[in-house]
Amino acid sequence: MPSASASRKSQEKPREIMDAAEDYAKERYGVSSMIQSQDKPGKQCFLVLRQQQFNVQALVAVGDHASKQMVKFAANINKESIVDVEGVVRKVNQKIGSCTQQDVELHVQKIYVISLAEPRLPLQLDDAVRPEVEGEEEGRATVNQDTRLDNRVIDLRTSTSQAVFRLQSGICHLFRETLINKGFVEIQTPKIISAASEGGANVFTVSYFKNNAYLAQSPQLYKQMCICADFEKVFCIGPVFRAEDSNTHRHLTEFVGLDIEMAFNYHYHEVVEEIADTLVQIFKGLQKRFQTEIQTVNKQFPCEPFKFLEPTLRLEYCEALAMLREAGIEMGDEEDLSTPNEKLLGRLVKEKYDTDFYILDKYPLAVRPFYTMPDPRNPKQSNSYDMFMRGEEILSGAQRIHDPQLLTERALHHGIDLEKIKAYIDSFRFGAPPHAGGGIGLERVTMLFLGLHNVRQTSMFPRDPKRLTP
Repeated sequence: MPSASASRKSQEKPREIMDAAEDYAKERYGVSSMIQSQDKPGKQCFLVLRQQQFNVQALVAVGDHASKQMVKFAANINKESIVDVEGVVRKVNQKIGSCTQQDVELHVQKIYVISLAEPRLPLQLDDAVRPEVEGEEEGRATVNQDTRLDNRVIDLRTSTSQAVFRLQSGICHLFRETLINKGFVEIQTPKIISAASEGGANVFTVSYFKNNAYLAQSPQLYKQMCICADFEKVFCIGPVFRAEDSNTHRHLTEFVGLDIEMAFNYHYHEVVEEIADTLVQIFKGLQKRFQTEIQTVNKQFPCEPFKFLEPTLRLEYCEALAMLREAGIEMGDEEDLSTPNEKLLGRLVKEKYDTDFYILDKYPLAVRPFYTMPDPRNPKQSNSYDMFMRGEEILSGAQRIHDPQLLTERALHHGIDLEKIKAYIDSFRFGAPPHAGGGIGLERVTMLFLGLHNVRQTSMFPRDPKRLTP
């Protein structure tokens, strides 16, 4: 082909090149797919061709369009190779249980190998989608988590992973769609900041020219600044960093935060109700639009459908303590919930109210960050709340202190260097409406909605204290 800088005359394609291009396009018409499996060669062979989360059985048989050599060639294509196929779609008399397309198969007339995979794969996709069943027979192959994550590009090809991350994309879409319809403005906030946004020590320090900077633990401070700047209702979707040496099933050092902040007129419960309704709209949208993905994941990881109430159940922290104490748990009035107690409370709430989603309101002030508004009627409580799915926290939120004098007092109480948060406090000196908000962990929402057991299953390329690759 001529270069882009060639003369106009030389840029005109010769007739024979155009004819060849048209013929090639005709030959390539059909299915561009990955070889998933093959039967042994003979006069015919069966292939399973996969595109994303769907697959179809293909038959290559000796006849007018295929020779023995073609059958042998097709049967010896390595699994996971990329192929272009031309053929005829035929109905089948008996359903093909091993494929998503069960009523038809593809009778192959031409097949081209576009990219040949290596003969040895780091994991077999059939093993990677096999349900992990208690008491299963010895020698039944499954794939462990580290092998999956070390070879993520292969693991993401499985029907389960495809379904998980398509549903996760749906969560982001529904979050954005719902809030825009509610009049929110999407914002983008800095991820390199001058001080720890939560006031704690669990931050990543980075070299910033001749000084140190930090990776943002939250867009918290900037969301509030936007409220002070009269945007009224804002949200953002972006990475959040936590330098916590937590090697648990639900902690990551980098995750995606779905953050909301809004001004209110009379009471911070206006914000609580808006956030809860947003999550309910997401749950509804997932159940309506992503049934195929939910059912695909359930084949490998069976789980009861996610249940929620309208309006969302809201309990006060003291009510939760009473339920736990009745179940035999000893806790102080100003003690935070441990992970085991969260899970137990989730089971108790499910038994009593038949919901997997609920709000816990009025947390003890002692366990919340410095910018949390104290409850004006009870100095030991705060205007703060968490939201839970299947007994695990997915959102932490609060009414923020918008008075600079009270904010200064609370920061000093928490031992925070005022100079480092001067710009934050100053943003409230020029008029600030009462406001509240919260931050949601995308990976946790995905994990708990689908009933999965580890947040690394719902993080495409997870980062934790022991994993920095791929």
